[in-house]
Amino acid sequence: MKNLVILTGPTAVGKTSLSINLAKAINGEIISADCMQVYKDMDIGTAKVTKEEMEGVKHYLIDVIDPREDFHVVSFKSMVEDAMNEIYAKGKIPIICGGTGFYIQAILYDIQFSDQAVDLNYRQELEDFADKFGNEKLHEKLLAVDPESADSIPFQNRKRVIRALEYYRQTNEKFSVHNQLERQRKSPYNFAYFVLNDDRELLYNRINRRVDIMMNKGLVAEVQSLYDQGLRRGITSMDGIGYKEIISYIEGEISLEDAVDLIKKNSRNYAKRQLTWFRREKEVIWLDKRELTSDQDLLSEIIGHLNEKGILL
Repeated sequence: MKNLVILTGPTAVGKTSLSINLAKAINGEIISADCMQVYKDMDIGTAKVTKEEMEGVKHYLIDVIDPREDFHVVSFKSMVEDAMNEIYAKGKIPIICGGTGFYIQAILYDIQFSDQAVDLNYRQELEDFADKFGNEKLHEKLLAVDPESADSIPFQNRKRVIRALEYYRQTNEKFSVHNQLERQRKSPYNFAYFVLNDDRELLYNRINRRVDIMMNKGLVAEVQSLYDQGLRRGITSMDGIGYKEIISYIEGEISLEDAVDLIKKNSRNYAKRQLTWFRREKEVIWLDKRELTSDQDLLSEIIGHLNEKGILL
């Protein structure tokens, strides 16, 4: 079995610097599992790792997709598998780092996605319904047929809500049942799955500070530039936290102060949902920054587990 390391955790917890130090320590290269850092020209709002911060460690799936393109788990899986093959060919260890739990699960357990033909008429019907009545009303449709999926998919994630409704329409089976069955799959990898976490108040304070830094770096100008190129809400990239709120400000719906507050609130809620997801995953190793207070402590803990699993032997 091929070796694989996963380092994840909620937004702003400190995954980036730790992953780079880990890659240098174990002869690894990093594959981003962030559904937003994949987009070009979206640097500030995604807190994208810079060339300087990479410290010479090769990163994959950063800056590779035009913001006008749709990016979803199927394309992610294909691109990650290509990157992993490239890393293995070098005799190195792939480190998947990012906070999109569903994407990580797809790789770890080699989840197969239905290739049934999409009913474009039904998809458009759902899009039109959401445009007219709002994402929350669309979410209520999912709640009526698949409450488990509705519980795990936030109403703001229109595309995943629609995908779950489409799956139910196509198969007459709950999307949550499909996902649960896929979770029972055995991983084809010899893996170690680390979840980095911290005190909730400290994490929320870091999220708030990160948003303030984004604003100081020019988030409004970044979103305005994308807006001027014709990108609007409803496009996958523009539905990301930090972008949709600033678009609301640009379109005069809310004040800039309210937009910033909303980015902070939505980011904190996202962190909460991420942790809920990771707690449901099996075979994860939790790394608590309240106990492991430095990157060196964290690295020592990680390397100990990697030795136990035979990943570094």
